[in-house]
Amino acid sequence: MKDLLKKLCTENGISGCEKPVREIIINEIKDYVTECKIDNLGNIIAFKKGKKASGNKLMISAHMDEVGFIVTDVDRDGYIKFDEVGGIDRRVLPGRSVKINDINGVIGVKPIHLCDADERKSIPKYSSMYIDIGANNREEALKYVGLGDSITFESVYNENDYTIMSKALDDRAGCFIMIEMIKSELEYDTYFTFVTQEEVGLHGSKVAAYSVAPDFSIVLESTTAADIPEIDESKQVCNVGKGAVIGYMDRRTIYDKGLIERAKKISEEENIKLQFKRAVAGGNDAGSIHKSRGGVRTLAISLPCRYLHSQISLISKNDIDDVYKLAVLLSKDICGGNI
Repeated sequence: MKDLLKKLCTENGISGCEKPVREIIINEIKDYVTECKIDNLGNIIAFKKGKKASGNKLMISAHMDEVGFIVTDVDRDGYIKFDEVGGIDRRVLPGRSVKINDINGVIGVKPIHLCDADERKSIPKYSSMYIDIGANNREEALKYVGLGDSITFESVYNENDYTIMSKALDDRAGCFIMIEMIKSELEYDTYFTFVTQEEVGLHGSKVAAYSVAPDFSIVLESTTAADIPEIDESKQVCNVGKGAVIGYMDRRTIYDKGLIERAKKISEEENIKLQFKRAVAGGNDAGSIHKSRGGVRTLAISLPCRYLHSQISLISKNDIDDVYKLAVLLSKDICGGNI
């Protein structure tokens, strides 16, 4: 679809190690913003002056980090022990290709023919998995890998006329949309925050919201779509290809009713595809932003995404366009005092 999205998704940056992604973003926006700073948690806080001063201070936010793993030990035979950074479905891990620094590895587990009946039916725990980089022993492995090193899924990016498949679409797609907004002509002054450590507890957004002290916030995020075979329609949460997603509530936030109603009206007036989450589940940076200081009126606009938090996720190109359009128009209404 766009070279920039590919560059963002294929770069590695698990929670706490977002610097490579941050450098790409700063290089893209530096000529388009009025002010840009990096805070002590590594968040980018950017301000772009629009044609007019804003009636309400608005902060639009997306997170830079992706899920991954961290090296916890190396055994005497050179196999690497690890644990998760962010929530990952362990069922998808055995046999996956990963990167530690510039070293390739594969996630291994006890061979199926050596497992007993109970082990064959159970999901392997992290304690029973390892990463094989082909080292002969601990000393050899430690020449290339250190304790605390970050581990990411092997980068894969595929695109056709309708969809994009890649790691880290949560939330590099949101970062991409914000960059596109920054590069456009804005009607009103707006703050943009590219935040860290969302996947491990919404840490970066809490700090960024405190610093910016906005009246309103729009969070751009990817959300789970379970529109796959054998899942009842009522439990599919949302559907890829059916537009931007907003929810009334998740596990961290009850969303602002006025913003929900305005988003619905905009989508009807502007023929933007909009769908509502059919589950109270998950959470995103809105969970920390809306509680900052004296409270922030907040709405998350999400991309439906299949296979979230795995090596390959899938989103729709048309959905990206719908999220972008809705975010632009809703931000214009907020800053213009129409909410």
